Amino acid sequence: MHINILMRKIQMKKIIIIILFCLGVFLADAQARESTKPVLHPASYWQVIKETTLQCLLCPRKCILAPGQRGVCTVRINKEGKLYSLGYGNPVAIHIDPIEKKPFFHVSPGSSVYSLAVAGCNMRCVFCQNWQISQSRPDEAQSYDLPPLEAVNQAIENNCRFIAYTYTEPTVFYEYMLDIAKLARARGLRNTMHTCGYINQEPLKELLKYMDAVNVDLKGFSGEIYAKIGEMAQLEPVLETLKTIKNSGVWLEITCLIIPGLNDETAKIKEMCLWIKENLGEEVPVHFSRFMPAFRLMNLPPTPIEKIEEAYKIAKNTGLKYVYVGNVPGHPGESTYCPRCGKIVVKRIGYEILENNIKDGKCVFCGKEISGRWDF
Repeated sequence: MHINILMRKIQMKKIIIIILFCLGVFLADAQARESTKPVLHPASYWQVIKETTLQCLLCPRKCILAPGQRGVCTVRINKEGKLYSLGYGNPVAIHIDPIEKKPFFHVSPGSSVYSLAVAGCNMRCVFCQNWQISQSRPDEAQSYDLPPLEAVNQAIENNCRFIAYTYTEPTVFYEYMLDIAKLARARGLRNTMHTCGYINQEPLKELLKYMDAVNVDLKGFSGEIYAKIGEMAQLEPVLETLKTIKNSGVWLEITCLIIPGLNDETAKIKEMCLWIKENLGEEVPVHFSRFMPAFRLMNLPPTPIEKIEEAYKIAKNTGLKYVYVGNVPGHPGESTYCPRCGKIVVKRIGYEILENNIKDGKCVFCGKEISGRWDF
């Protein structure tokens, strides 16, 4: 009887571990040390407004902060008339992921990525799947002591050629991300990030010097949507971010989470696809991801698969070459198809690569060049 109870406890622990693994928010195969308290690190991109009142210039919110106040992100704080970051060297999540999870479908299929995140975000999305860490303050969340050099060393020790700044919004730990990215680039590693794109142009352009691939969440295609889901955020700065990334030569992919009754209007999806084609080009990959109830939208049902398929067809009919269905494992829309011959060049189920029919960046069946960074 005691043995059976013990076995049930062991099985329960395994289940908990698997759940955490799927969420990607725990420390795995990394030797980070538990941190006691975040250290104030000098922040970049700010100006003095009057005496000890400051204005943060990192993101479009441009928060004006009196001494002791924090920005919307909860990470940047005015201490005695100077701006500091609480998000330097204290990640709340470190994990080894497949690159497909970011998601990047046109970057070195099957590669392992060293992923990390710091608590905080400059959005307040009501549907965030990682709200436990994105909506937390860095000085109130359990975190780890991980200097930039140690992060790079751990990526190398775990045979990762990529580092991803992800899970929360990497803009809010900008200084930490930038320092890691510089060290990683010097050691021959590639830098990627998944972002909401809410960042000002000057810090973005500096960061892109060290980025190799960026996936941007495009949460809808109206100012009303951004104001509603992002605590009075705006759409236009995100569109400018997308254009700047594309023009920089850094590889760009876009993720659109389709939420029932919120951003699933057919006309808006078509308008968005046309904008992407006209401003970013027809070969930018677009992922239409299925919403699952989370955080403050537990009252909504999962997005009907038919609605995701509708968005997929709209994008294809608009002329976008590489369109994907996300969060529907086993769907044909997870795979990459050659725009010329229509055959599968990368076959996927979930994060698993079943076939890779790209050689030297071209379709092995017809020789058509497939846009991406296949040789990273």
